[in-house]
Amino acid sequence: MRYGKCSFLSLSALSFVLLPSALLTAAFAQSSVDAALEAVHPFDRVVLPVDDEDRVVLYGNTLPQALLAYQTGTVESDRPFHHILLELKPDASQQSGLDALLVAQQNPDSPLYRQWLTPEIYAEHFGASNADIEQVQRWLERYGLQVDEIAANHRTLLFSGTSGQVEAAFHTSMRTYRFGGEDHLANATEPTIPLALSGVINGVVSLHDLFSTPQHRSQKVTPEYSAGGTHYLSPADFAAIYDVSSLYHQAYDGSGVTIAILGRSDITLSDIRSFRSQFGLAAKDPVVIVNGSDPGRASQGDYYESMLDVEWSGAVASKATIDFVTSASTAVSDGVFLSALYAVNRNVASIVSLSYGLCEASLGAGGNSFLNSLWQQAAVQGMTILVSAGDSGAAGCDSANATRATHGRGVNGMCSTPYNTCVGGTEFNDLGNPAIFWGKTNGVGEESALGYIPEVVWNESGSSGLWSTGGGASSVYPKPAWQTGSGVPKDGRRDLPDVALSAAGHDGYLVQVSGGLYVFSGTSAAAPSFAGLLALVEQKMQAHLGNANPQLYKLAAAGGGVFHDIVSGNNSVPGVTGYSAAAGYDPASGLGSVDAEKLVTAWGGVPLSSLTLSVSRPQATLSRGDTETLLVKTIASSGFNASVTLALSGLPPGVTAKFAPAVFSAPGAGNSVLTLTASKTAGFGSSQLLLTAAGGGLADMSPITLTVVEATGNTGSGPTGHPLRRHE
Repeated sequence: MRYGKCSFLSLSALSFVLLPSALLTAAFAQSSVDAALEAVHPFDRVVLPVDDEDRVVLYGNTLPQALLAYQTGTVESDRPFHHILLELKPDASQQSGLDALLVAQQNPDSPLYRQWLTPEIYAEHFGASNADIEQVQRWLERYGLQVDEIAANHRTLLFSGTSGQVEAAFHTSMRTYRFGGEDHLANATEPTIPLALSGVINGVVSLHDLFSTPQHRSQKVTPEYSAGGTHYLSPADFAAIYDVSSLYHQAYDGSGVTIAILGRSDITLSDIRSFRSQFGLAAKDPVVIVNGSDPGRASQGDYYESMLDVEWSGAVASKATIDFVTSASTAVSDGVFLSALYAVNRNVASIVSLSYGLCEASLGAGGNSFLNSLWQQAAVQGMTILVSAGDSGAAGCDSANATRATHGRGVNGMCSTPYNTCVGGTEFNDLGNPAIFWGKTNGVGEESALGYIPEVVWNESGSSGLWSTGGGASSVYPKPAWQTGSGVPKDGRRDLPDVALSAAGHDGYLVQVSGGLYVFSGTSAAAPSFAGLLALVEQKMQAHLGNANPQLYKLAAAGGGVFHDIVSGNNSVPGVTGYSAAAGYDPASGLGSVDAEKLVTAWGGVPLSSLTLSVSRPQATLSRGDTETLLVKTIASSGFNASVTLALSGLPPGVTAKFAPAVFSAPGAGNSVLTLTASKTAGFGSSQLLLTAAGGGLADMSPITLTVVEATGNTGSGPTGHPLRRHE
């Protein structure tokens, strides 16, 4: 069995073998994971006959733009729809167990700390049951739809068919529309599914072709990278400005780390080789992974986006392996979504960068839920997800090319989940006296930057478009427990971005593409560059990082100069008032940009507040009609200060549990008596229970094995008359 990069041994293998201490530690870690997960597993939820006439509506799954006024016609019934994504959902106990596991994986005092799962183990405990998946597959096949793939997580099905078959299965109507100067197709009404399947189907991710867009713009440049008042970023400039050079001198270069770039276009290796050669980077080709049919150069925007992301993630972490995962879009499935599903379910890389955007409103319920679930799965597997904040300022639902926003405030839904790091944009405040910050000529690696350049919020909006960093409050997700600190709005919402790097056009990023050098701007450049920085962190830690945000916010609270606090500028654009920079966190620049050397040095050295749970005995035996008590204890340390709630899951029928008390007030430490009571009709046998203490965004878990036996004085036979046996 494999968890993350490490293999662990089963405890049963230790019976007669003397192992080195390191292997013993690994084995006990394996035991902790196994025990914690034992109480969480799928059960069959499709228990009624699937009646196609008894249906429920999947609300929130029509495009806001799919209005009758924009409708232009119907979709041909025989038009092929390939690789439609159908998301399945966990039950309540699976979701609560997953939430608790994620917190424990980030808690250094927990035995589950950094015990990452594989997609297969994730499916075993948090996916849908095989029987339920088979029921869903049979229902799709009734309408002639074909299941192409059951994802490794057992939470997503990919299926294909025709427009007419989709209309019949989901009782919806496919129509064509024209809005925003483009032709589109979309479902005109909310899809429906049989009631019997509603406990396991969460929804269709997309029945339209309004796909995510690249978050950049570009222009051809002259060979001079520092000439007069014009300056462009070479990799060496980036290293000088953000203090990466000192890390390179310590041999931190991303060695041993893999970064995955998600796309939906081909790339050109000759340009990438030229880029690396021209800027003095070691020769290292990316690994190209084509998921399904070759997408070719889907569009110039997609092609340029992929080239930018591959070149700059590898520019910052020059020895990292760059895996480029690309998938062709289909009629109603975004190739970027297909690439993301592939990367997470095959555990392609420990760090993933995505530079596309679509606002929460356009993603709809299905799209938002799919990304939230997928990024959560990535986090529990130890993967770090970086997503660009967007280039339309606070008007995330408008195109960056628009001259005026018309849809109000909005954020990029691809980066608004609690399980990814959202990367915004800054611009260098160097126009007043550029000679202070830039040399007159280019040096080694075309470097002309002299060091750190003060930054303001990136905002180049005006007559050419809304070009400004995305940022604001999510309308979908509540405030994560880790998003605290000076300046964080007390709005109860997930706020974006988390961090920022340069994204402006006046000092844009140099990219080799189509045989020439171009300068790129946008948060599309910031996200893969930050992915490169985290590759240096991972190299230092020699461990996957998982969701980076809990540690990033801890580092900000600890001070020490890790972040360059951005205190000037805003992301207001024509038509929408945005957010202004201020001391500490703000929804225009997040925590700010980083000093890379201080980031890498401080990571892992900041003590995270912790919550530790213990129980007096890991086993309990109950007779029918009897009670048993256990002592439960929590310890709060390293600054933890919050109320803590105790819970017990996995109880078999006929057994109840009561805590006295069930809640510890802040700081969260205390003792509680857990009383277990078995009714006179409780079933015999053993059950694996999961004891959880949670509060302040942290949680710890402890397994308890409960065995119910016959009351004293009876024959010791079970309900069938057979002698009771305890199975170990």
